[in-house]
Amino acid sequence: MLSSYFILGAIILSLVLMQVNQRLASPALAILERWLRWLIFAAGGARICVDLGWIDRPFWTLAIVFFLFWLLGQTLYNWLGIHALSVSPLPLFPRYSANQSGEEWPVQPRLLRIRDWLRANGFKQVQALRAEVGGGIYLRVSVYQDAEAKVRVQVTFLPLANGAISVCYALTSVTAQGSRFVTDNLYIPFGGFYPEDWFVERHPLWRSLAHLVARHQRRVAASAEVAVPFTNDPAADLNASQHELDALNTELGFLHSPGEREERGKITYEGRYRIWKEIWLLNYFGIAGRY
Repeated sequence: MLSSYFILGAIILSLVLMQVNQRLASPALAILERWLRWLIFAAGGARICVDLGWIDRPFWTLAIVFFLFWLLGQTLYNWLGIHALSVSPLPLFPRYSANQSGEEWPVQPRLLRIRDWLRANGFKQVQALRAEVGGGIYLRVSVYQDAEAKVRVQVTFLPLANGAISVCYALTSVTAQGSRFVTDNLYIPFGGFYPEDWFVERHPLWRSLAHLVARHQRRVAASAEVAVPFTNDPAADLNASQHELDALNTELGFLHSPGEREERGKITYEGRYRIWKEIWLLNYFGIAGRY
C-alpha cells in the first residue's frame, strides 16, 4: 500500500512538472520528468501485476523487469527515430537565410529579458536568420555581436512539440591563428565530428546567457590565441560552417556520400550509434558528447 502512495505522488508530480515546463522549456525539468515517467512505469507495472496476482514474483523483482522493458522500448523508439531522420528529406545541416517574415523574436517576458540583457551588455544585433528544418517549420535565429565584433552570440528559438519555445545560445570567436572557439548550451544531439581547429564546449543544462558569455571569454583568454573581428555576415559564416561540417562528417564516415544517401540514407550505422548514445546522455543525464 505504501508503494501505491509513492506511485500516485510521482504521477501527480510528473503532471505538475509537465505543465510548468510548457512555459519554461527547461531541459533540467524535462530530464526529471523523463526519470519520473520511467520509475512510474516500472513501479506501476509491478504494482498492478502484484495486486492482480498475474505474476507470482516479489514487487522489486517485477519493478526491475519493467524498468528494463522501458529501457528496451526507448532504445527501439530512438533507433527508429534516427533511422527515419536518416532516410527523410530533412536536412542535417540546414541552410540559413535572412528572416524577413517579421517574426524575429517571440513576445514572451522571459525571452524579452534575454534581448534586454544583450543590449545592456553591449551586444548589438547584426542579423536575423531562419533555417527550414522541414514541413514548413523554421528555426529562428537572431545573431548579436559585441562592440569589437570578436564574440558572436547566436540565439536560436526551438519550437517544441508541446507548444513551448525553447531558447539556446551559441557563442563563437575566431582567432588570428585560424581557430574557432564555440561555447553553447544546445541540447540537440549531434554525434558527429568537428574540424581539428574547432574547439567546442557544450553545456546543455546551463540556461544563463551571462554564465555562458563569461565561460566563453575565459576559454578564449586561456587559449593564448588572439581573437579577431568577424569580417563576414552571420548567414555567410553559418552556411560556410554547415558546408564544412557536412564535408568533414562525410569524409570521416559519419554520413554516407551524397551519391549513396538516396539508397542508404544520410547517416551511416556508426553515425546512428553515435547519435543514439548522445540522445541517451542528453535526455537522462544532460551530458553532451565529447568533441
